[in-house]
Amino acid sequence: MAGQGLRSSTYTSQGIDVTVKYTQGSWTGVLGKDFVTIPKGINGSYLINIATILESENFFLPGVKWHGILGLAYDVLAKPSKSVETFFDSLVRVAKIPNIFSLQMCGAGLPVSGSGTNGGSLVMGGIEPSLYKGDIWYTPIKEEWYYQVEILKLEVEGQNLDLDCREYNADKAIVDSGTTLLRLPQKVFAAVVEAIIRTSSIQEFSSGFWTGSQLACWDKTEKPWSLFPKISIYLRDENSSRSFRITILPQLYIQPILGIGQNLECYRFGISSSTNALVIGATVMEGFYVIFDRVQKRVGFAVSPCAEIGGSPVSEIEGPFSTADIASNCISTGTFHEPLLWIASYVLMSICGIILLVLIILLLLPSRCKHRYTNNDVVNDESSLVHHRWK
Repeated sequence: MAGQGLRSSTYTSQGIDVTVKYTQGSWTGVLGKDFVTIPKGINGSYLINIATILESENFFLPGVKWHGILGLAYDVLAKPSKSVETFFDSLVRVAKIPNIFSLQMCGAGLPVSGSGTNGGSLVMGGIEPSLYKGDIWYTPIKEEWYYQVEILKLEVEGQNLDLDCREYNADKAIVDSGTTLLRLPQKVFAAVVEAIIRTSSIQEFSSGFWTGSQLACWDKTEKPWSLFPKISIYLRDENSSRSFRITILPQLYIQPILGIGQNLECYRFGISSSTNALVIGATVMEGFYVIFDRVQKRVGFAVSPCAEIGGSPVSEIEGPFSTADIASNCISTGTFHEPLLWIASYVLMSICGIILLVLIILLLLPSRCKHRYTNNDVVNDESSLVHHRWK
């Protein structure tokens, strides 16, 4: 909730500062508690932790009508610490609903804007059959922090990128509705762009289109989607010897932008590069009904009925496929999780601080003690200090 719009008479502050940084944008605020009323499905009001946003940077985008964010990941990522019970954990405990939620995002083919007109459904406590068609395909949750999954390969227009499967999971692959685009590790992103250019009958684009700094425009009577290929993502099935693929058509990743010109329709590239994850974000999720089954530790995908443009579907699911030609584990065992990195950083900084304090004390000791430490000894200590600081 935004601090400037705070009108609740039941909100109470806990006086705990909260800072949250994303790959783009950040906000700071104060942790509190308030009652949340859910009028449909789960009737009643529930006391939950909530943060009042006091300041933000690149978080509330221009023109948007939303005023906050609902985090539905695991408590290990809760701010300021995992001891803060998350919204959904509170709801599961108090309302006694199953530990599962599902999401249908209905924005396929609609102009990208802050108008808030895109629809969708969030189902807490179960699955709604009317929100999907066909079968649900499940992939295991590999780690319970983000919804981390295992991606086996990517194809562009049916052609395998032929990368080591660990490239797709470097340093993690997650499903996250809070990320707007399909984000790919840099090596994977470069391979996808090269494959799109190679397999398409598109005109020459500047590099700015692929990096997101420029739009591509056509006459309003033209639709460019036929010029671009399908993109498929293979996920490991619950049966590890099998996989399934989710496929998005260009209507999902070549995205119209609202209000650019009178006679032109302009589009952005709905895929971007990432330095720290492959993220199946809204670009992909708008094609599917996605189930976050925290009980059985799995994420499910089914085709969404609202993922259609002009009566034609813009997403597909197919399987099963054999994984005989793919490594048994595509997730690097050397991956460090963010919370562990924070802890390690704090420990190293503390050790460095103690060493530095000892050095200062030793340097300030009377001259009769200084003969115990030569200049070389001090230099070696400082070199070690720098080494540990940046290791």
